[in-house]
Amino acid sequence: MIELKHISKWYGQFQVLTDCSTTIHKGEVVVICGPSGSGKSTLIKTINALEPFQEGELVVDGIPLHNPSTDLPKLRARVGMVFQHFELFPHLSVMENLTIAQVKVLSRNLEDAKKHGLKYLERVGLLEQKDKFPGQLSGGQQQRVAIARALCMDPIVMLFDEPTSALDPEMVGEVLDVMVKLAEEGMTMCVVTHEMGFAKKVSHRVIFMDRGKIVEDCSRDEFFGNPEGRSPRAKDFLSKIAPTGL
Repeated sequence: MIELKHISKWYGQFQVLTDCSTTIHKGEVVVICGPSGSGKSTLIKTINALEPFQEGELVVDGIPLHNPSTDLPKLRARVGMVFQHFELFPHLSVMENLTIAQVKVLSRNLEDAKKHGLKYLERVGLLEQKDKFPGQLSGGQQQRVAIARALCMDPIVMLFDEPTSALDPEMVGEVLDVMVKLAEEGMTMCVVTHEMGFAKKVSHRVIFMDRGKIVEDCSRDEFFGNPEGRSPRAKDFLSKIAPTGL
């Protein structure tokens, strides 16, 4: 499904990713964690080409992102992305936020786009908010709208970049509940998060990053169940983060 081979990236002289390699299989839930500044958000953004990289190969569902001739907008239409700060259009209603990309990118007619939007609004528990504007919703509700918007595009994989870190603590659970349901339904997911409770409950694999490198890439049970077998940096990280979220 997704294969990263020796991905390296620089901002000027500063190297932010170093020789990162991993594979994410269809139906797999992979959590990427690590200290702030470790490169995890940069890594997940390479998967839908929001961040270009200078070295390595990246293939998403058979499409090579490292090939200059690849149609990146077409690829991004198939890769759902949920950001830390929602990124909803503030001047559009909830329903308009859900339909605009379906119509403009997928060329769906408006009626079909609305049906799709209603289906996923119901799925995230926000059907009654369809005519409101983002500013009239709580942070947790806005993030659930953002998840519904991504699902409306029928993505092959969902990427989440710290989806709960901008939320008040009492709103974190409602977003994680939606993500847990997606995982249980078999959605391929790659999640950058500090919510170790979520990672323990639904992830298949955990990738731990530090200083732009993948330090650990192992099963959930191995990562959490055998802390003594982890690298010193991962051990230190785990000792400081309480399992929260679920």
